[in-house]
Amino acid sequence: MPRRPQPLRVAIDTGGTFTDCVWIEDAGRLRMLKVFSTPADPSQAIVEALRKISHEGELILLHGTTVGTNTLLERKGARTALVTTAGFEDVIEIGRQARPKLYDFFFDRVEPLVPADLRFGIAERSDSEGEILTSPSPADLQSLFSQVSAKHPESVAISLLFSFANPKTELEIAEVLKPLGVPLSISHKILPEFREYERTSTVVINAYLQPVMQRYLENLEQRSAQQLSADEATSAAAGSFWVARRFSAAKKMSNSIRALAPEGPQRANAPRIFVMQSSGGITSLAAAAREPVRAVLSGPAGGVVGAAASARRSGLPRIIAFDMGGTSTDVSLVEGAIATANQAEVAGLPIGVPMLDIHTVGAGGGSLARFDAGGVLRVGPESAGADPGPICYGRGTQPTVTDANLLLGRLQSTRFLGGDFTLDVDRTRRITRDWLKLQGNPLTLDRFAAGVVRVVNATMEKAVRVVSIERGRDPRDFALVAFGGAGGLHACALAEALSIPRVIVPALPGALSALGVLVSDVVKDYSRTILWHASGKLPAAQLDREFSALRKQAAKDFHQEAWQGRVHCQASVDIRYRGQGYELNLPFTRNLLADFQQEHQRRYGYAHPTREVELVTVRLRAVVKSPPLKATTAHVEKIGEAGTAHVGTAALGRPGRAKLGSLFAPNAPVFFDGKKLATAIYSRDALNPGTTYSGPAIVTEYSATTVIPPGKRFHLDRAGNLVIAVLR
Repeated sequence: MPRRPQPLRVAIDTGGTFTDCVWIEDAGRLRMLKVFSTPADPSQAIVEALRKISHEGELILLHGTTVGTNTLLERKGARTALVTTAGFEDVIEIGRQARPKLYDFFFDRVEPLVPADLRFGIAERSDSEGEILTSPSPADLQSLFSQVSAKHPESVAISLLFSFANPKTELEIAEVLKPLGVPLSISHKILPEFREYERTSTVVINAYLQPVMQRYLENLEQRSAQQLSADEATSAAAGSFWVARRFSAAKKMSNSIRALAPEGPQRANAPRIFVMQSSGGITSLAAAAREPVRAVLSGPAGGVVGAAASARRSGLPRIIAFDMGGTSTDVSLVEGAIATANQAEVAGLPIGVPMLDIHTVGAGGGSLARFDAGGVLRVGPESAGADPGPICYGRGTQPTVTDANLLLGRLQSTRFLGGDFTLDVDRTRRITRDWLKLQGNPLTLDRFAAGVVRVVNATMEKAVRVVSIERGRDPRDFALVAFGGAGGLHACALAEALSIPRVIVPALPGALSALGVLVSDVVKDYSRTILWHASGKLPAAQLDREFSALRKQAAKDFHQEAWQGRVHCQASVDIRYRGQGYELNLPFTRNLLADFQQEHQRRYGYAHPTREVELVTVRLRAVVKSPPLKATTAHVEKIGEAGTAHVGTAALGRPGRAKLGSLFAPNAPVFFDGKKLATAIYSRDALNPGTTYSGPAIVTEYSATTVIPPGKRFHLDRAGNLVIAVLR
């Protein structure tokens, strides 16, 4: 009986400009592919990628998606109705009394996702202990059904005032509204915590995204299944050697891959699809479709996971992750373990589910340059995206950061995407020159391009300061891990401005978010508000019972989704002094009260050991570890002959080419601080590990380009990371 081939495990991260794919082939080799994104239908780019990744047998697709983020930003979600306790219909509009601009009477506030005519109150009330004081009558429930039905919603959010203490009434309402045939988002299942504004906002966002995410994931599953069927037909018909050899790669996969994937009935030829969550772990397709609010920052979360994993291999647990892609830059600070926040804000709307602490700014390779009314150069947040893209891609008509780097010689036009895609230098120069004339600006091309780079660097520098200096962390104590397609182009300038001593450019930098998705664990988060007072003694027995209930729920959920492997549970408690409005989250130990006093002293500079403490919310993170990544990097482009890594020198005005075996690179000037300097061009694939090189230099590879200014030294370490010494 022939041996059943192991499933091919593919991680795909959809970005604004490129869709990145990472997978493991024969002999444990890590492979990578980049295709242009298709914003109108992201699944189209994914299917295009799968078409290029020939395989045989089962497919496990791990997906980092921007569908939720884009839906919120563009306000293109479902027509959503909200059912809540009578008198609290306007909670999502009133919000908190925190003004973004205290003295600005004309600022535009964020409109709620549910308009007033789609908010419905019902006469019910429970107290904070969960005792039901008023229950809706059958007539009230029938009237509610009629009112909601008349508005023809596509989704319904249910969020009652004290449902976290007693969900009975929410369940009754959900049962009554079930005949509507639309998705129902119920607060005690999604976020059983107090603070009605944040909880209601979270549930409304889930309802707003649910139909969109369901359609997208179903469409992705169907289209990828069709592609798999087509591949199988091609495989059966083709007898050529290269097809057989390509398909044999999937058969040599490590047996450890199957240990992570859940088993169960699957549609014929359908891939098993799992989605990256904002908390840094993957979940099943069904769970992501049911609770899409947990995947709003799906793609950026993968980048942080990948950056932390790469830095650990180089012995660097304290990092600032710097992810510069096509449309935005995401930064995050990691001190050992990756930290999550239980409250975040996306598109001006609060979300109460666990998310990695990521700060995002509108600065990317596709960010558009413009002059404002005062003639000041601005860059972003508007972006050319994948369509039309930068000028050098062949369709754009307005200069971008990518065009500026090309004009400065920092991008090598013939070595973009491993030479698979040539950047149009002549078109960029011509259109940018004409655009500057239309603006009435006399700047030369090189001065304009240098200005664009300086402006976008200033924006990203502010973002790094937000996650470090503004939170009491000294950037000099961290390494800057630069990734994304454009991260390596700007990393050294940022590090020097912030006195960060070292820059790390990981292997596969342009697809590190996809690599992070590939190595992510399966994660489920649970919480429940308790609001207990602790006067000098920890109620350990009661807390044990609460955590036991959460562990049982976690075990049940993992069993229903047929995940295999040991479930690791991490228990924590939100704790504060009684009367405070905000909490500290600490691991649950028998020394919790003493730990709180110590952490409060460290965080805020004072503590009150005699003051009454309040235990607010219990939290449990349940994790099934992913198989360890044991792979070497082998890019999909052809790799040059072994030997010296020096490809060429960008000489000043001397045409010619430099040779490395069969590899050639054209000579071109490179600008640093307004000066043209002869700059060494290196192929990363041929750098000798342990050998120290000096700048100015440009290191090219399939997924990214790294710029090393004059006077900086760099080398490849044993982990395959490119290490740049910025400060001596």
